[in-house]
Amino acid sequence: MQTHAVTFEPTSFRDVPGWSEDNHLAAWKAFLASCDPVLKIADQNRKSNTFKSQEALFRVCARALDAAKDKSIRTSQDARRFFETNFRPHRVTGTKTNGLLTGYYEPVLQGSRTPTPAFKIPIYRRPPDLVNLVAESERGAKSASATHMRQTAHGLRPYLTRAEIEQGGLAGQGLELMYFKDPVDVFFMQVQGSGRVQLPDGERVRIAYDGKNGYPYTSIGRALIDQGEISARAMSLNALKQWLRKNRERAKAVMWKNESYVFFRELTGATAHGPIGANNVPLQPGRSLAVDTSYYALGTPIFVDAPAITHATKSGTFRRLMIAQDVGSAIKGPERGDIYFGSGDKAGRLAGVTKEPGHFIVLLPTEGASGDVVTVGSAP
Repeated sequence: MQTHAVTFEPTSFRDVPGWSEDNHLAAWKAFLASCDPVLKIADQNRKSNTFKSQEALFRVCARALDAAKDKSIRTSQDARRFFETNFRPHRVTGTKTNGLLTGYYEPVLQGSRTPTPAFKIPIYRRPPDLVNLVAESERGAKSASATHMRQTAHGLRPYLTRAEIEQGGLAGQGLELMYFKDPVDVFFMQVQGSGRVQLPDGERVRIAYDGKNGYPYTSIGRALIDQGEISARAMSLNALKQWLRKNRERAKAVMWKNESYVFFRELTGATAHGPIGANNVPLQPGRSLAVDTSYYALGTPIFVDAPAITHATKSGTFRRLMIAQDVGSAIKGPERGDIYFGSGDKAGRLAGVTKEPGHFIVLLPTEGASGDVVTVGSAP
């Protein structure tokens, strides 16, 4: 797959708007959360071209883990010094489209492990015949074509679509994981890729993405705009949910336009303490960013300059260092990002109204950097 080439032009930290005012300790904690998973993946791919291209980032991660053991980074100033020592900022130029920031979150829903008259909408475990065609960390970047397929006696075949699954295509296989009240809630939990579930006995559990049926993501919001059902100006997550719930019969066909269907697993032990992103990295509210991995390695620090996002911070502007920790089928382009806002309704409200322009200043490791313009995104 070919992607449009863009350039990273070196700049200085003093020219990054809002750099000195940021909470670098919060960014450091998010970066540190990536390092152990990133290095584990690196060890598995030590002989690959990917390892060679990201080796400098891996070495920075190793230094970060050493610093954490030594407890040498205690303050925001310490963290800022670490980033300024180990990275150099680069502006993204040569893009064909303007930058765009949206948001996502972890919904909290009531559910049941067994079907009841109230809880009858199932979600499914990953089927045993589902085969990955690309690494899960690359599924967003490569989602224009099939990312998963079905293993059959006759070879690989396209998996069941959302419509086929919701019409009983997986029934009778014992794959049902949990049951919910509202198909609209289930649809958007799949879009978010995770959820926290409150069971009837009061127990709360977490579920996480565990594969998909392989079809490209289709925006049903865009479909309703094109049909004249909701204006582009009025479109938001809340407006979309209201339309779907008001038009129950028509809603089913609209949701089926998005053939992509997500499977889940229940998190246990330490992994259940919070939602996880790509490579099992624990997500950090306001610091984790879903990106297009055609352009950015997971674990890369990216300063997001999006002053039009006025609703998400006390300062009334959004300028902060974030870490590339997740992917998404709708996240395409060198300055396209999805901000993780956290868990629950408040985070959902923030995510639902976030759709603003913004720019990326990418932090590339100082080690091995030439100081020249770096071109990315043109390789297959």
